[in-house]
Amino acid sequence: MPQTHGSQYKRKPTGGNKRAWRGKRAFEAGSEPTETRVSMYGGGTKVRIAVADWAVVTDKSSGKSSKSKLLRVVRNPANVDYQRRGVITKGAIVETELGQARVTSRPGQHGVINAILLEKSQKN
Repeated sequence: MPQTHGSQYKRKPTGGNKRAWRGKRAFEAGSEPTETRVSMYGGGTKVRIAVADWAVVTDKSSGKSSKSKLLRVVRNPANVDYQRRGVITKGAIVETELGQARVTSRPGQHGVINAILLEKSQKN
């Protein structure tokens, strides 16, 4: 079911409901969130990044960026269920070949996974 992001259904300053003066518009329509996972169920495809095998990992100490294979989702503070399901969102801690990294991009919006390598003391 499409979501709407219009301001048509807000209340009046007095607290009463506003009368709907027109229908919904296409530019007010939203979409369901694309929950990017490490592994895909059923082999379906989406336009936005739905499945990721690798990430661009930056090492802050050296300033070098390299492409690294994703192994698993270690922690996802956005949603407890996302950690169990392996969904990657901005801020998620992922395990890569180079070590643990924090995702800084929005995979469902940007179509790529950028991450910053965590130092040894920050790992959980």
